[in-house]
Amino acid sequence: MQAEPRQTSGDIAYVGQPLERLEDAPLLSGRGAYADDVGAKPGTLQAAVLRSPYAHARLTALDVSAAMALPGVRTVLTGEDVQRWAQPFVVGVKQPMQHWALAVDRVRYVGEPVAVVVADDRYIAEDALDLIKANYEPLPAVVGITQALDAQAVLLHDAVGSNVVSDRNFSYGQPDAVQAGTRHIGTTVHYPRNSCSPMECAVVLAEYLGEDEGYEALSNFMGPFSLHAVMALALKVPGNKLRHKVPRDSGGSFGVKQAVFPYVVLMCLAARKAGAPVKWVEDRLEHLSAATSATARMATIAADVRPDGRIVALHWDQVDEVGAYVRAPEPATFYRMHGCLSGAYDIEHLSVRNRVVVTNKTPTGLVRGFGGPQVYYALERLMDCIAVALGIDPLALRQLNFVQADRFPYHAAAGAVLDSGDYLGMSQAVMTQARALGLYERQQAARAAGRLYGIGMAAIVEPSVSNMGYISTVLTPAQRAKAGPKNGAIASATVSVDLLGGVNVTIASAPAGQGHMTVCAQVVADALGLQPQQIMVNVEFDTAKDAWSVAAGNYSSRFAGAVAGVVHLAACRIRDKLALIAADHFNCPVEQVVFSGGEIYNRDDPSQRQLFTRLAANPHWAPALLPEGVSPGLRETAFWTPEVLSAPDESDRVNTSAAYGFVFDLCGLEVDPDTGAVRVDRYITGHDAGRLLNPALADGQIQGAFAQGLGAALLEEFRYGGDGSFQSGTLADYLMPTACELVDPVIVHLQTPSPFTPLGAKGLGEGNNMSTPVCIANAFADALRPRMNLEDVRLPLTPGRVLALLEPADPEPRERPAPAAALPAGEGLALQAQGEVDIPAPPEKVFAVLLDPVALARVIPGCHALQSNGPNRYRAEVTVGVGLVKARYEAEIMLSDIEAPHSLRLAGSGRSALGTGAGDGLVTLTATSSGTRLRYDYRAQVGGKVAMVGSRMLEGAARIIVAQLFESLGRQAGGPVARPGWWRRLLNLLGVRA
Repeated sequence: MQAEPRQTSGDIAYVGQPLERLEDAPLLSGRGAYADDVGAKPGTLQAAVLRSPYAHARLTALDVSAAMALPGVRTVLTGEDVQRWAQPFVVGVKQPMQHWALAVDRVRYVGEPVAVVVADDRYIAEDALDLIKANYEPLPAVVGITQALDAQAVLLHDAVGSNVVSDRNFSYGQPDAVQAGTRHIGTTVHYPRNSCSPMECAVVLAEYLGEDEGYEALSNFMGPFSLHAVMALALKVPGNKLRHKVPRDSGGSFGVKQAVFPYVVLMCLAARKAGAPVKWVEDRLEHLSAATSATARMATIAADVRPDGRIVALHWDQVDEVGAYVRAPEPATFYRMHGCLSGAYDIEHLSVRNRVVVTNKTPTGLVRGFGGPQVYYALERLMDCIAVALGIDPLALRQLNFVQADRFPYHAAAGAVLDSGDYLGMSQAVMTQARALGLYERQQAARAAGRLYGIGMAAIVEPSVSNMGYISTVLTPAQRAKAGPKNGAIASATVSVDLLGGVNVTIASAPAGQGHMTVCAQVVADALGLQPQQIMVNVEFDTAKDAWSVAAGNYSSRFAGAVAGVVHLAACRIRDKLALIAADHFNCPVEQVVFSGGEIYNRDDPSQRQLFTRLAANPHWAPALLPEGVSPGLRETAFWTPEVLSAPDESDRVNTSAAYGFVFDLCGLEVDPDTGAVRVDRYITGHDAGRLLNPALADGQIQGAFAQGLGAALLEEFRYGGDGSFQSGTLADYLMPTACELVDPVIVHLQTPSPFTPLGAKGLGEGNNMSTPVCIANAFADALRPRMNLEDVRLPLTPGRVLALLEPADPEPRERPAPAAALPAGEGLALQAQGEVDIPAPPEKVFAVLLDPVALARVIPGCHALQSNGPNRYRAEVTVGVGLVKARYEAEIMLSDIEAPHSLRLAGSGRSALGTGAGDGLVTLTATSSGTRLRYDYRAQVGGKVAMVGSRMLEGAARIIVAQLFESLGRQAGGPVARPGWWRRLLNLLGVRA
């Protein structure tokens, strides 16, 4: 229901204006209040987390004695402590799955927390991690959806009995009835794991206050605050004994800061054991490897289509891979979109199968638009496949099947109530822009020149203000009946007036840069006839003091529809109360009271007026003068939940969100067949988000979501080895778009206000992360269509992946390469190093060094000890460091294929607390006029934390370390070996320590 202000003059309306952000001044002047800026209590200790280097292994022993002996270490939290003071996290499926804050019996993904060191400072805590001895018995890893579906695969959770932890079927209408004259058209697509990397990683400050008060924590957790109950249950305390605060500012979230909640629990327990407050700051390697990611999905989707292109029925078979645990709020990625699986289309019949599988990867969670990118990647790829199969223009196909403007509110087959829109009108507005830009003429010119240029489109509905009951759709109706109904999306806000007439606003949402303070000030200013600069908005959040409920937080594009709307309702209550006071003061009917220009006056007698600040302050100073029936106090807290949201019904229909925006995108791109580069040439994005509260901020959100969607389409990828090793742990390997890769999208707006939100507004902050990946994929497929009909477009469209599709002829090598050394067994990150070194000593002397254990120990970089273990076999302790990662390996080294003094094979394998490594290299010696030319060709495999730094950094470091080894050999054999002046600078740049 919309509540329009009745007593506010219409001369100025701030809502709808592109006002500049009020929150920018402190940020630009260095006065931001981020989580790491919040002052810690004296005596606060620092924490570091020991993480599993294995994707899957039994944890057989954990020896922390050496770490505890290090000066400055206060305590080490282990799985035994967690089992004593906590309990496993609750999960959203009815399965006997135990997910503890620390591993207690088995590790199930690389980066899983195993122990927490608490010390006087972070440096000491990090050093102590190296002293903990964890014994692992490696197990086979499950690393993909197909493998997880295999009944013969190793089980991640024995008590569950399968890696398929949820399997539900849904049917709406009569999807299985054979429609005469229809054609069954389908495809299978894969949406990969990706994420987003906010500038600020996770931060937690925690303290244990004793049994009477429980725990207090501050973190940059963004919500949903339904997870507050998950945290309290894990800590085995009532909700009111876990006080959780969120600071004013956040360096971005995009959903991923939801994943900080297990660390809130972990640091609370660490503080309890340490007997002091504890602070933990996540580093970038931890964030990428172990925070969260978008859920990977394999979807087989088909439609029954009439010859004219009208879709009669839609059939989904979806498999979500959620990582090692079904961590709350998963399987939300499935069910947030469940009610609107038919998208923007009028499709009467629908069948759905949803399966959730676990793998040895980081647990998934909320990532901008969660659920939407996966659904629309399948649905909009199918639309293009139908258009190709039937020879229909893809725009005409979509427009034929759109929900028509006179059908709103439209009840979709699976339960979504699409509130308002004009999908046809929006698509036409976007096409008008395309014609103005000459997009199709650009394609014709490019193709006439023999270039690969494609145009793609995508149409999506963007849900906002999530129904908190949608997650229960994963349960059967019988299970839901037993658990009790869940629904709604409660939002709350407080507006108050202080002793001098100043207006203050407090909201239960933790912003991450969207401009909440600005929009709330605009809304309240309109209601009270003030200027936005007069309104103070408090966005800090405290569960012990603020009004909040289960849906509180910053997620699912709920701000504009729910939070700003409830701010408006609270402000109207204040306005109505002040109107009663003013009417009594002016002796006029309340309907004549006007709020405008910072004053309150009688519309029929403008001479009767007072400054807002004076009249609004009076109730504080003279409550006895209040009119009869008006209570003292000027503080109003409003709660609101959409009436349109209800629990899933017995037929599994559920309206998963309160409002649904519409996005229609059009993209033109070019593919370079020689380099595999994909360049976006033009991009037009049309948005209907209901009433726009601040168009400038709206455009900023659209541009940010577009950048993230483009990154998902072209660059961003979480890569795992066949052994489950994570291989994208730095920003050198997890690539994100910069200004160089982005094109400014042309933004088109259409406003059809929602009848279901107080201000008629809908969300728009997630839309392009749902529409852009598939829009680019459709354009890519169109670009390649002159050469091939490509259905399964795999993201991201990296140059290597594109070249593999195009299969261009390799250029002739300038010289024939030498035979490569055999790769060691394993499925970790593969590395290689080749080179040559001139040594001022004869081959015989060089060879003698290789066969001398004492001399060889001096040769191997970072070698602490070398002991003979048989003929030409040695045991060694070697420390190797690359960038953020340093490890001490227990290694075995073997020399074989010895042909003195000409060649030998040098092999080694090692294991450390941070993972495994193995290498095999061929060394050849050739006499020269000045001594010996040593050539090496080395291959290696690494797993665990070392592999996380990724191939780009590790490849360079591997070459340098191997070169160091052979140059050291040269020094041992015949003196110093010349090397370029840039060498040391490069070593320092890569952070190589050996």
